Amino acid sequence: MALSDLLYPDNPKRKQELIHLHQELLDCMSTNFRATNELVGVLNEHLGCTITPIEMRESSTVKENCEIIIQVMSEIQHQVQKIDSDMKEKLEPVLYQKLYDIKEPELEKIAIAQRVFSIIFGEATSTAAMVAIKLLGSNHLSLTVSKLIGLLAQIAASVLGGVSITIIGLGLEMILHAILGAVERSQLLTAVRSYEKHLAEFKAASEKYQRAIHEVTSLVRQQVQ
Repeated sequence: MALSDLLYPDNPKRKQELIHLHQELLDCMSTNFRATNELVGVLNEHLGCTITPIEMRESSTVKENCEIIIQVMSEIQHQVQKIDSDMKEKLEPVLYQKLYDIKEPELEKIAIAQRVFSIIFGEATSTAAMVAIKLLGSNHLSLTVSKLIGLLAQIAASVLGGVSITIIGLGLEMILHAILGAVERSQLLTAVRSYEKHLAEFKAASEKYQRAIHEVTSLVRQQVQ
């Protein structure tokens, strides 16, 4: 047993908590990477986007992986905003407003969007128009993306941001050293509690994000069958 564990009897338990929290974070991030790539695939295939799919880098830190997914989420937001700008530019104001009118039938909205895409691309499928309408009309998705970007930035700046995502197998003392750095070991409990808060919020936002993407991708699969 390390001398610090004799001086601070709870430290072994806190270390295990940090390892568990770290693994939970990695599992959640991995699922977000997959969900994001699903949406990227839909945007690239049906809306003519050229967003590069992403993958977790095992040799990089939590912070660096957070930055990877933040970048592609920001690009998705940019593409949705561009779609909205194209609609606003090429439609009469009355038709543009119909796209955001919750009382307007969705089939009518899709027909309007398809008209715009036909101008932009020369031709357009109803699937492309449906995806665009789903993205434009989904405050749930846009708000969730914004929320998740903010939480990822917090995690990147947190006490575990500088830890490599592969450090789990390297031993307790190395993990503790990587996590705390210059922080006193007596502050370990504070680090755990702070990280628990970040992770709880991150998991909840991630679940909403993944559900919102699933709604879009499920509709696409139904449309093309």
